[in-house]
Amino acid sequence: MIEIEEGSGNVYADLGMPDADEMIVKAQLASKIGEIIKARKWNQSQAAEVLGLTQPKLSKMLRGQFRGISEAKMLDCLTRLGRDVQIVVGPARGAASVGHVAVVFAA
Repeated sequence: MIEIEEGSGNVYADLGMPDADEMIVKAQLASKIGEIIKARKWNQSQAAEVLGLTQPKLSKMLRGQFRGISEAKMLDCLTRLGRDVQIVVGPARGAASVGHVAVVFAA
């Protein structure tokens, strides 16, 4: 019999990575950047020029290799792609003593 374990929703946390929260945020941001580039039918060279990245660095980011790219740079990429970025800081939910970071994309 195959044992199935339900994931937490964060594959990085499920793998025990120490920076799981940061990695899931970066993955979501990179996914949105890739989605916008694809919708505009840009190649990576065109997109890299607009985003202020080299094509190889953009390629790595879009393939999930974003350790060398800060969240701030990814947010900058989104603004360069014509998106508004809002950061909202609120109290932790419930009795949690530690808050969490979430990415929410508006329609």
